[in-house]
Amino acid sequence: MVQLFNKTFNFQNFHTLIVSLLLVIMATIVPVSSASATGVYQMPSLAAGDSTFIVDDAEVFSRITKSKLNNALETLANTTGNEVRFVTIRRLDYGETVDSFTEKLFDKWFPTPETKVNQTLIVLDTLTNNDAIRTGDAVKELISDDITQSVVDETIQVPIRDGNKYNEAFLAASDRLSAVLSGESDPGPPEVKDELAGQVVATFKSAEETDDQSATILVVVLLVVATIVPMVTYFWYQGFS
Repeated sequence: MVQLFNKTFNFQNFHTLIVSLLLVIMATIVPVSSASATGVYQMPSLAAGDSTFIVDDAEVFSRITKSKLNNALETLANTTGNEVRFVTIRRLDYGETVDSFTEKLFDKWFPTPETKVNQTLIVLDTLTNNDAIRTGDAVKELISDDITQSVVDETIQVPIRDGNKYNEAFLAASDRLSAVLSGESDPGPPEVKDELAGQVVATFKSAEETDDQSATILVVVLLVVATIVPMVTYFWYQGFS
């Protein structure tokens, strides 16, 4: 029986099979956890005067919202010369922050002071829901720093904290920026009905964070299995011998 076992079972081959399967699974899992990361180099080419005002890489805007935003921002550009652009991404490259990403993208699209002058760029990372804004010199003369910061901290963030209402957030930001950049009075940030709700920070993990954690746990389990199972099999086999 032992001889038959020797013919049909080879410990080294079994161990090689386990390791090979583990490598295949890891190769499948690792790209999934990082494939959706976005770098500035992946952003489409764009320049001052272009008619592209929305880059919804995270796909959080409805078709109706995209249409409303494009129409409003195009009208603003045609009537005032001030161009506002909204960008959403799913997640940032490792080591990148939404501020550094926005800065680099602003420089990529508008590389000279002359091309930056009438530009406003807002970027939102939907994994963390952090956002950032960059403006040109002419825009800074029309919008105070307080209003600029309020747009990203309140106009956009209040609806997002209230259930990830991205469409509502950016439509409100578009209306507010259009008013101020057109010389009208600032309509102000949205009214927070429940101040406590606005201050509560979610303690649960997002779906993407949970996926990453599950992938890590699976890899660890497979590593343990790939190590322990061959050892147990080996000692079991030695017992037969």
